[in-house]
Amino acid sequence: MAFVATPSYAQAGPDTYKAKCMMCHAADGSGNTPAGKSMGALPFKSAALIKASDADLVAATTNGKGKMPAYKSQLTAPQIADAIAYVRTLQK
Repeated sequence: MAFVATPSYAQAGPDTYKAKCMMCHAADGSGNTPAGKSMGALPFKSAALIKASDADLVAATTNGKGKMPAYKSQLTAPQIADAIAYVRTLQK
């Protein structure tokens, strides 16, 4: 799957993140939530996630990885791309 954030990612990314990601990954991407701690969610500013390609993040979000569930039945490819574009802003 090619990573292509839609032009509306500036709004769609944060909205998707808040609806589907924040409960585990926290508002700031730290993973510092009860669910994030129990699942071992890495902070988005960790070296491993900064180094991960967009395609890696798309695959993990789409198909799940470790304790993270798959979102392929809950999010469209553009929603996943927009959320990942937003995640990248949290890494700065």
